[in-house]
Amino acid sequence: MKYNLLGRTGLKVSRLSCGASALGGVFHAVQESDAICAVHAALDCGINYFDVAPAYGGTRAETILGKALKGIPRDKYFLSTKVGKYTSPDGYGADTFDFSEKRIRASLAESAARLGTDYFDLIHLHDFEYDQRTHVEQALGEGLATLQVLKREGRIGATGCGVYPMELWQRILRDYEFDAVLTHNHYLLNETRLLELLPLAQQKNIGVINASPFGMGMFTERGPADWHPASAEVRQVFRAAAEFCRRQGTDISKLALQFASQHPAIPTTMFSSTSAESIRRNVQWHAEPFDPALLAQVQQLLQPVFNLQWVFESNTTQ
Repeated sequence: MKYNLLGRTGLKVSRLSCGASALGGVFHAVQESDAICAVHAALDCGINYFDVAPAYGGTRAETILGKALKGIPRDKYFLSTKVGKYTSPDGYGADTFDFSEKRIRASLAESAARLGTDYFDLIHLHDFEYDQRTHVEQALGEGLATLQVLKREGRIGATGCGVYPMELWQRILRDYEFDAVLTHNHYLLNETRLLELLPLAQQKNIGVINASPFGMGMFTERGPADWHPASAEVRQVFRAAAEFCRRQGTDISKLALQFASQHPAIPTTMFSSTSAESIRRNVQWHAEPFDPALLAQVQQLLQPVFNLQWVFESNTTQ
């Protein structure tokens, strides 16, 4: 495993990193013992950065990750969680959002208890574009200011955020001082718009985390979860690309992981898995070069959905 500095955070993170959304059952049902084994496999493979959120599975992901990391020396991994977005413990009902200082401080205390730590290397403001962007100004105002205070207090190491809309990312990178940003679904087989953001991020020394190389399940044999906003017609385009790879004797997941994780200007690419076998396989895939001819053929098949932007809160695309 190779490692890169994550912008001005000072964190030297593994080229592959682990998001813990899958541990919360976001994509499919999870056995806790399998999830814990997956985290240990990631550590054994040299992965040293884990990201989670209280919204994943109604705090279940944080709870399981905390169990998996119990007893692991704290200097063996970097850990981030998120604040501002919350899901009920049963996983049902609408998400709630609160980027006030009071709620952020309470949220960090709750996450620290679940994860068994008193220090976070990085904290992200989470999905503040939801609810028709009614939370954007609070997040970028009181929310960011609170993270900056927590950093000065030594409670956290760095400030970050995670959203989706490209025009919001352009505003964030231009006008605000985050140490790192976590983007998802913006550099993968059918989407390369993250490249539009890299020059400004590099100019300001902001660390870029590229998440979702498998397109939230679109580039897997299992396919996306029911909540994914892709229409039946769009899903068929992705299935056709997967079937083409299968006919070539390979797995589209392999090509997807290799393409997303091997760009030299992207410090780390984050995936999520509850399978130790899959973790080890992904690390092996990452170490192998991809076939450029196969990539060109697959991306040609994906042209109808290339750079298609999702709206994750309303089951439509734009």
